[in-house]
Amino acid sequence: MVKISKKDLRHTFEDRMERLLFASRWILSPMYVILILVLALILFKFVGDVVYFIMHMYTFTENEWIIQVLKLLDLTLVANLVLIVGISGYENFVSKIDIAENHRDRPSWMGQLDFSGLKLKIIGSVVAISIIELLQDFLKMSFDPNVEFWRIIIHLTFVLTGVVFAGMEILSEKRHEMKNKDKLIEIEY
Repeated sequence: MVKISKKDLRHTFEDRMERLLFASRWILSPMYVILILVLALILFKFVGDVVYFIMHMYTFTENEWIIQVLKLLDLTLVANLVLIVGISGYENFVSKIDIAENHRDRPSWMGQLDFSGLKLKIIGSVVAISIIELLQDFLKMSFDPNVEFWRIIIHLTFVLTGVVFAGMEILSEKRHEMKNKDKLIEIEY
């Protein structure tokens, strides 16, 4: 009869638990597939808006033209955001996308956008989308000042959040550089 020590039993349990935790990342993969479906829905909405724009473009005023173009830009920014979150989220949390490794059309950020970089891209996109929404409201010339006041406050909150995230990223990088310099100094002695 083979006797298993408590240490071996604990190590086996720990090993299985770690395998389970590591494998659980695949639970996220359906979410990224659904984001691709959402991207297709955004395309459908975009095409519908383009068709509407083409059919009514001669009846639009200059401001209405600009508003229609801003709507298309808004949808494009949202689609870009969904794509960035889908690809980099999958690569950061589930698995690397090896098929695109040497592809000539591979985006430069793909495989290099870590979680903090992803947060900065998200907040940058949210700020851009927010400013487009505000610009649309001002072009419509029929806005409620009370509502617009709060929309501007929310937009400024997004901007401030972006600045804080960027500042935290800069501090984190400097701290990381200082740690690396300290390690180099220790090695030299």
